[in-house]
Amino acid sequence: MTPELTLLATTAAAVAFVHTLLGPDHYLPFAALAKARGWGVRQTLRIASWCGLGHLVGSVSLGAAGIALGWQLSSLEWVEGMRGSAAGWALAGFGLAYAAWGLRRAHRKRRHSHWHSHGARVHRHFHAHHDRHLHLHAEGRSRGAAWLVFIIFVLGPCEPLIPLLMYPAATQSWAGVMLVTVVFSVVTVLTMLLAVAASLRGLRALRWEGMERYSHVAAGVTIMACGLSVSMLGM
Repeated sequence: MTPELTLLATTAAAVAFVHTLLGPDHYLPFAALAKARGWGVRQTLRIASWCGLGHLVGSVSLGAAGIALGWQLSSLEWVEGMRGSAAGWALAGFGLAYAAWGLRRAHRKRRHSHWHSHGARVHRHFHAHHDRHLHLHAEGRSRGAAWLVFIIFVLGPCEPLIPLLMYPAATQSWAGVMLVTVVFSVVTVLTMLLAVAASLRGLRALRWEGMERYSHVAAGVTIMACGLSVSMLGM
């Protein structure tokens, strides 16, 4: 490997690592949903890995098309910026809708009591409505939530990748284009998985103490905050 390719690979790895860690939207939504929906670690990491790959495919495809058609870097960055803003607002909208659904679900699951009389014996019975009905649909809604996040990630750009791809392409180094694509993709997905696993570990150490029924609300608010950070702050 030439010194130039080594430098490109190192730069791609460093940028991918830093970009992923500085973007909470790359890992917090998965940890929040896993906590709320009771996903296992393997299931959560599997969903995160597919979303990460989908996240990269869009930018790789756009970068390859731009290189093939001879587009200017500024044009590609403009398109990526538009995609980033749209994806951020979509993530925020999903988080808002999920939080609203969580509030409705928490209200339905609130515990209340009834007094029952059996002759001389009187006792108090606590229960929550709709528990059984909500349980029957939990698996389907988990899949729906995962698919929505996946679609948003596919639509969202990976902004640093385009400039990294354009430089080796400008020097006609297709080996460099392939190297940057592979290194950036692998480091991005691995960093996502490590950050998701660490976030899960931290969340599971927290004690909710009677707040479990609001876990979906907390997940929705977290996802909405991540989306707003992308669309408004460009994180």
